[in-house]
Order: sequence, then structure tokens, then C-alpha cells
Amino acid sequence: MLKNFIQKIGIINAVMLLVVLSIIIVAEYVFIKIDKIDGIFIGLWAPTILGFMNFLKYRK
Repeated sequence: MLKNFIQKIGIINAVMLLVVLSIIIVAEYVFIKIDKIDGIFIGLWAPTILGFMNFLKYRK
């Protein structure tokens, strides 16, 4: 199942999705344990990376 998913989206996209997931986890930890403002700042990286991935996918 996971192998089919990776083949369908590509290895680079799968790695980038893992990076985004790890950023979300780190942002939640920082938000709860360290500083709320820093957690929000780090949390904004995930949608930025996803948007950049979409830009690269659909540009001509």
C-alpha cells in the first residue's frame, strides 16, 4: 500500500510530504512547550512548502 502510494506520487514528493509532516510535529511541540509565537512561525513553513510544491507541479 505504501509502496504503491510512493510510486504514484513520486519519491521526491513523498520525501517532501514527510518533511512537511515533521515540520507540523515540531511546530506543535514548540507551540506547546517553548513559545507560542515561534510555534506559529514554524507552523507556517508547512503550507508554504506545500504551496511551492504545487507551484512547481503546475507551472508550464
